[in-house]
Amino acid sequence: MEQNNPNTKRKPRLIVRLGTFVISHNTIVSILCCIAGFLALFLLPVLAKNTYISENALMPGSANPMFSGQDITGANKLAKDILSWKFRPIEAGIEIPRLIVQHMEDVGAEVYYHKFYSQNNQFHPLHFFSGTPFSVLVHDNRSCTSVGVNSVGIIRAPRGDGKEAIVLVTPYNSGKIELSEALSLGLAYSIFSLLSRATWLAKDIVWLAADSRYGEYASVSAWLRDYHNPVFLGSSGKFDFDMCLEGNHQLHGGDSEAFRRAGTMAAALVFKIVGRQEETEKDTLHIYAEASNGQMPNLDLINIVQYLAVHRQGLRVKVETVFSLLNTAWLNFVGEILEWLSKIAGSLNPQWKFGIPVVDYVEGIATLASSMYYQALGVPTGSHGAFRDYQIDAITLEMAPKISLNSEIGQSAFLLRGGRLIEGVIRSVNNLLEKFHQSFFLYFLTSPSKFVSVGVYMIAFLLLVAPLPILAAALYSGNRYNDCTNKENQTPQNGCPEELGFAVGSWRWLHAAKVVFIIHIWAAIVSLLPYLICQLPERTSTASMLTWLILSVFILLILYRILGSPYTYSANATSPSQSQTANWTTLKAVTIAAASIGLGLMSIINFAAAQIGAVVLVPICLIVHPFKHMLRAASLRAVILMACNLVLLIVGFPPAALLILKGSSKEFGGVSIGDFWDWAESLWAWNSATYLYLALVHLPCWVLCIHILLHPL
Repeated sequence: MEQNNPNTKRKPRLIVRLGTFVISHNTIVSILCCIAGFLALFLLPVLAKNTYISENALMPGSANPMFSGQDITGANKLAKDILSWKFRPIEAGIEIPRLIVQHMEDVGAEVYYHKFYSQNNQFHPLHFFSGTPFSVLVHDNRSCTSVGVNSVGIIRAPRGDGKEAIVLVTPYNSGKIELSEALSLGLAYSIFSLLSRATWLAKDIVWLAADSRYGEYASVSAWLRDYHNPVFLGSSGKFDFDMCLEGNHQLHGGDSEAFRRAGTMAAALVFKIVGRQEETEKDTLHIYAEASNGQMPNLDLINIVQYLAVHRQGLRVKVETVFSLLNTAWLNFVGEILEWLSKIAGSLNPQWKFGIPVVDYVEGIATLASSMYYQALGVPTGSHGAFRDYQIDAITLEMAPKISLNSEIGQSAFLLRGGRLIEGVIRSVNNLLEKFHQSFFLYFLTSPSKFVSVGVYMIAFLLLVAPLPILAAALYSGNRYNDCTNKENQTPQNGCPEELGFAVGSWRWLHAAKVVFIIHIWAAIVSLLPYLICQLPERTSTASMLTWLILSVFILLILYRILGSPYTYSANATSPSQSQTANWTTLKAVTIAAASIGLGLMSIINFAAAQIGAVVLVPICLIVHPFKHMLRAASLRAVILMACNLVLLIVGFPPAALLILKGSSKEFGGVSIGDFWDWAESLWAWNSATYLYLALVHLPCWVLCIHILLHPL
């Protein structure tokens, strides 16, 4: 009978009751989630796993290396021939490619020259994300001073069908050749020569000697673009490169017109030799893996390099680290606490021990911070990034000897280890029957042999972002409840339900949505201003940045003049104070909702950028309150809240954050506001999605928080 009675109240479902409970206790839930999110970030080095090879077919180190001292002799001979052109930079731009091609032909490879031109990296909104970085050719200024020549050789695999290939890349500056670059080319030639005699090859080998006079990335990217997107130009659109060559300086050998191709690229190795950088007991191998917009190669590629380098060649493997964090006192203190807690847990139950030594923890945090930063930056850390734009797994290997390169004995031993390492990696990739797919593509490195997978590090992001929709719902529902109640005795008004007033049609949020929309329109305009500023003649970085700031403020004032001030109130409110309070809380609710949507979208494009953005943006959105609201409280809590608002908003302003970070790592006297312009210029030059995040998500949310802070109560 009770079920058929229409007046019987239904008990809300469990999920509804849980949601109501979370919203009604939003403050404590937000605090707990934020604390848990930051703790999860600091625990990532503890939760990191040892790297392992997922693809069994790779079998690194399963075969004895063929690379020997005889191959080193050929490497040294080519290096000496290349260095003979060191003091003739004009002729070197032609003679070095010709010398390389001649050696390629001697081992029976198919060879050709690839000519490319320097390219424009000026910001242009129509070219942002329209292609790979530096994809805009300088058609108007093609000259002999803007041309580069890549030398390419292809070895056809005796056991292959020509459908797959492995690419070796050695960048060098033909205009200023150094001993390290000459040795890199010599090592590449000796490996290439060895592979021309290998009977076990199942994939074609492509050696690209990349002319890096205009940047390592530009030469590799130009070759890849022509490799995957052939361009057929008529005589009117073709620059006559032979006009630049005089006398006997002609490109002989190979084919200066044909562009030969191998199969689909299974992997690419960019390797180069650098001079001695620090005193070590072992030769050093530095691995660079970050590509554009946080893309990383398959972890198996890094794993086989690390395994062969450490366990077969005895090299010291390094990845990028934030060295300023290694001597941080508070970080060492956190590591000591975790180590102490681990010892206590281990004394209760040996299986509960979770900590790592303090030194390993600090190094893990420093390496993790570097991995997150370079992925979030969206700028490749080497020319391997050009391959990742075509979904090709690639890394850069930078090899440094423990002694000077001028020592012939030490040099030969160093080249022998490097050659055997490259040979071992090629053998492993050659064993693959399909593309890399078994291991991870989304990960952070905490050391060369430890990583944090996406299933672990996303927990910290979810914990940080979770309070945003909760607080937005709490603020919005609180406003609707106020609309339905009498302010003096908190009794429901006529036509309002006795419950929480969710059914009341309040349209005040439309004004807040209008303000948020205007700010985001303004942010979109601000993001395009650099295109106009770049047209100004004789500009400096500081002048460009100041112009950007002044124009941004001016445009915001014009928009408010045309579309109305954000501090207008509803004329139909029951009381002015209630209207004003509801106005800023509704604005905060819509701002938080926009921030959560922006962070969620960014996490799909570049998770590292979203993670760092959440660390900065979430506390600002949660803690922001109007100044007048805090001054009325006149308590210690209000003073602390006001100080936190000021500090977070200063740190949350991108130019200020960059200046603080750079100033903390070096003296503030060497830091200027123009540094942010240079940093932003590198972002749009590389088509980094982080630029769009800063301009379209972070900046408008920061400005909206300023509006809330200055709200006239």
